Amino acid sequence: MADIIKTRQEILDKLGIEKLHPMQEEAIEVIEKTENTVVLSPTGTGKTLGFLLPLLAEIDPGVSGIQALIVVPSRELAIQIEQMFRDMGTGLKLNAVYGGRAKSKDRLELQHTPTVLIGTPGRILDHFTDDHMNTDSIKYLVLDEYDKILEVGFEEELSEIISFLPNLEKRVLTSATSSIKIPGFVNMTKPTTLNYLEETLNASLKLKIVETAPEEKLQTLITLFNHIGNQGIVFCNLRANVEELSVLLEKHKIEHSCFYGGMEQIDRERALIKFSNGSSQVLVATDLAARGLDIPELDYIIHYDLPYHAEEFTHRNGRTARVSAKGASYVMAYKGRALPDFITGGETLEQFKTAGIAKPFFKTLFISGGRKDKISKGDIAGVFIKKGGLSSNEVGVIELKQDCAFVAVPAKKADELIDKLNNTHIKRRKVRIYAV
Repeated sequence: MADIIKTRQEILDKLGIEKLHPMQEEAIEVIEKTENTVVLSPTGTGKTLGFLLPLLAEIDPGVSGIQALIVVPSRELAIQIEQMFRDMGTGLKLNAVYGGRAKSKDRLELQHTPTVLIGTPGRILDHFTDDHMNTDSIKYLVLDEYDKILEVGFEEELSEIISFLPNLEKRVLTSATSSIKIPGFVNMTKPTTLNYLEETLNASLKLKIVETAPEEKLQTLITLFNHIGNQGIVFCNLRANVEELSVLLEKHKIEHSCFYGGMEQIDRERALIKFSNGSSQVLVATDLAARGLDIPELDYIIHYDLPYHAEEFTHRNGRTARVSAKGASYVMAYKGRALPDFITGGETLEQFKTAGIAKPFFKTLFISGGRKDKISKGDIAGVFIKKGGLSSNEVGVIELKQDCAFVAVPAKKADELIDKLNNTHIKRRKVRIYAV
């Protein structure tokens, strides 16, 4: 195992990262030297890599059990950390467990004990108790977005999980806010706290007020889309508002995806995949998308519905103007009505340019084969280039799952590729390919 784990530079090269951010550099240095570390930094600033890289130094090649446990508040975050870890190419066995899929599927994958286990509190606890997993070898614990874990009511499960970990040597907690107190059962004795919240508080964020009337709100949004012309998130307060807005955007032929808590897990995954790979320009979402998701840097976010609280406003805005990039936050406000006290400053947008809403270049195709079939990203790219006739530059982001895969291809060639490649063989497996 020791010769499989790559050096830090090899991992960064594989991830296409030229240089770590100062927060990541300091987090890695402190985590490696400290038993208990708290990293406070806005969502999207790279905390995941900040705790994954020092994790590698804790792995003992001579131990066959689980050595690191990463607890997260949502399925999406578990999936995204799993993907990043696999992309690092360490060769270590990793499993992610979470609600929304059959426990029997988890058990099948866990028959070969992973070195690293990622999951949501309820599902992790289920396996610890129901399957009597040996947890004595777990020495490295990460509570990612711990404030969100506690906020959504997992305190009891978290306490029980920690009771299963008698040999912990290192604890790492991350959060995008400093407002939540760390419970005593976590045993964070004299932690070292890295606070990058103030330093990265959207210095590059431009706040713009877009005034409208209730009966003109949708048309104003369409006008705003034409003004912006780029990729971003539109935030609504309720699931019903997301669904209603989606119907209206469909009528205006605006490519978009939806994301909210009541969706089936597979639909939520696909929505994020299409948004992340550029197949959809707009993500219409509730505040579920404001935190805990690893999605690309965005040019803008739009508050279609005003948030109820200051914290929601902050986390929504944190989706753009991250790290050193610039971004804009558009607040849709009714003329003559006062804004909430926590929305201050900003300039009223009086004139709208007409950049136009460009159709996405990519379309996402589904492939009915994945890692369990020994299929790699290279295998998929090879088929689309050699048999599909694409150039290497035309193959977009490939998302490889356990039992399926998704690939972004030029939208104008999608139907032709489906005709050519559906029911083709990849690694001796006949796969179905269709648009999603």
